[in-house]
Amino acid sequence: MTSKQKQLNLKKQMAPYEKSDLSKSIMQLVNTLGPFFLLWFLAYKSLSISYLLTLGISVVAAGFLVRIFIIFHDCCHHSFFKNRQANKIIGTITGILTVFPYHQWQHDHNVHHATSGNLDKRGTGDIWTLTVKEYQDASWSTRAAYRIYRNPFVMLGLGPIYVFLLKNRFNRKGARKNERINTHLTNAAIAGLYAFMCLAIGWEAFLMVQGPIFLISGAAGIWLFYVQHTFEDSYFEEDDKWEYVKAAVEGSSFYKLPKVLQWLTGNIGFHHIHHLSPRVPNYNLESAHYNTAELKNVPTITLSTSLKSLRFRLWDEEAQDFTGYGAAKQPAISKKQSRAKTASVKP
Repeated sequence: MTSKQKQLNLKKQMAPYEKSDLSKSIMQLVNTLGPFFLLWFLAYKSLSISYLLTLGISVVAAGFLVRIFIIFHDCCHHSFFKNRQANKIIGTITGILTVFPYHQWQHDHNVHHATSGNLDKRGTGDIWTLTVKEYQDASWSTRAAYRIYRNPFVMLGLGPIYVFLLKNRFNRKGARKNERINTHLTNAAIAGLYAFMCLAIGWEAFLMVQGPIFLISGAAGIWLFYVQHTFEDSYFEEDDKWEYVKAAVEGSSFYKLPKVLQWLTGNIGFHHIHHLSPRVPNYNLESAHYNTAELKNVPTITLSTSLKSLRFRLWDEEAQDFTGYGAAKQPAISKKQSRAKTASVKP
């Protein structure tokens, strides 16, 4: 069997897991939205007791907001329900709660899936990533902007505010009519919901509860997206060499999380499965992974090993790996040459 045939066979093996289950989808809505609204109410009530208690409750509520986003995410892929209209309705509602316009994000995220790991088609729905050569050739201002963008405090702290609160409010250039209308309706609904809450409990109380939930869940969401494509031995190729299945399996990590975090993040740690087949609903991702023999040795990272990704700044095309800014000051050396050099100096 050729490499191409093996890849097609692997893609076909996902078919049994691509079917959504109405009862599981409804149960997930209940066990996600219910606890989130309850925790939000408890966080508000705790303001009269201790703000530290409020912050503690907000951390848990933020976890459930991440889970709400996973439902939104599945709806954008038409994988949460069989009915497309149901996906659109629930996707728009969960999009309001997570401040994401349904059609706009659906477009950008589909582009991300179609181009992930393709060096010639970067720029839509992904993390800004430069190669070592591009960084070396970039102007001083571009390098400075890139360093600021990739700084963890900016990416995880200011990133959610810029992307979720500001950038999501505007339609992209060339957006179709239904996408533009959906963005405007989402913005109006968010404004209406926030105005109602401010009138009901006061704007100070609203910000003291919603602020931490938004910032924590936003940072967690960006971190998940970042670490699932920025890890050791990831996959990036030029367009003429790029392959969809290889990009999915080698360029998307298996983020092996503790069970509680795996549940709160809707199994999105099985990101290689999701990229291999976006039609697999989140509650089937784990089964698809463990029941597919060819996926036993996919790139796997844990909470501890994922922290190494914070040091990865540039993609080294020669070494086929992520590296730091220091590599831009040195002549390129392939991973094979590097290993040979290391072996030669061993006693």
